[in-house]
Amino acid sequence: MSAAAAGDGPWLDDAAGRLVRPYTVSNGRTRPTTALDLLSQVMATGATPLGYLGPEHSQALELCRAPVSVAEVAAHLKLPAAVTKVLLSDLVDCGALTTKPPEFYHNPTDRSLLEAVLDGLRRQL
Repeated sequence: MSAAAAGDGPWLDDAAGRLVRPYTVSNGRTRPTTALDLLSQVMATGATPLGYLGPEHSQALELCRAPVSVAEVAAHLKLPAAVTKVLLSDLVDCGALTTKPPEFYHNPTDRSLLEAVLDGLRRQL
């Protein structure tokens, strides 16, 4: 069993999984201050965030160098979407990220769209 050091990305243990529970990553917050859905696009602005950011904030910001969806960020961070939305919202609030809704809207219950998103996430992981 090997645990990652504190500065080496998410705290994971091969047998137990994430050692820091998701709600601690967002300081117990469950609601983002910015309206984001899973298909919202986020991108780094290049502005330096003011104040302390946790390691997950820094990882999210790194992932957002190019436009990326909230769902993709959540998948890469291996965090629930609700927690990821809070982290991204923090970055939007401090001016480090910009967000825009998806360029096209589909029926969110469209089976082919949901399968395409699932296939894309599987390819990334």
